[in-house]
Amino acid sequence: MAEHILIDPPILYIGTPVVLLSTLNPDGTANLAPMSSVFALGQTVVLGMELNSRTAQNLRERREVVINVPGPQLWRNVESLARLTGHDPVPDEKRDVYSYCADKFTAAGLTAENSDSVGPPRVAECLLQIEAEVVAAEPDAGGVFLVTQTRARAIHADPELMVPGTRHIDAHKWHPLVLNFRHYFGLGEEVGENFRTPTPSNPAVSRVN
Repeated sequence: MAEHILIDPPILYIGTPVVLLSTLNPDGTANLAPMSSVFALGQTVVLGMELNSRTAQNLRERREVVINVPGPQLWRNVESLARLTGHDPVPDEKRDVYSYCADKFTAAGLTAENSDSVGPPRVAECLLQIEAEVVAAEPDAGGVFLVTQTRARAIHADPELMVPGTRHIDAHKWHPLVLNFRHYFGLGEEVGENFRTPTPSNPAVSRVN
């Protein structure tokens, strides 16, 4: 086994899901922003984003969000939003890279559809959509990012993703988009499963006891 070396990468996106966050601007229009700092704890979804972003401001002021989870086939739509901002005017420090866009759904070639329990719209093309309320939002220890805890109010899934007759998503049908050190990936073949899974695979897939 090779000896490990010390490294100093500028980012630590070590393979995390990509989501599209839809929030409401002060004028009631929708903002749509990609982000990849997200994880779930039960019905709580934790989000991380730049403290001075339009999305961060919307979350603190209106405290509602839809966490739209795209599949790998939408990576170009996601990337088309990467250089757009909902800030008008664009902050001085971002003008060299970012440009203002009032209608990000159209810019990304995505469709807005009404939510059931929150104001921001869902992204119709995303097979999994989580309507949520903000329950806590605080700056991180360095004062650069906003760490936001949200609680799911309603979860929408394409019926084709479900294990028939259950409330479980079929892990073999669901393939989230993953950002791995700023490169987009889908999932590879299954290599095993956790002992707690309610949807065990076929016996050909070995399990660790």
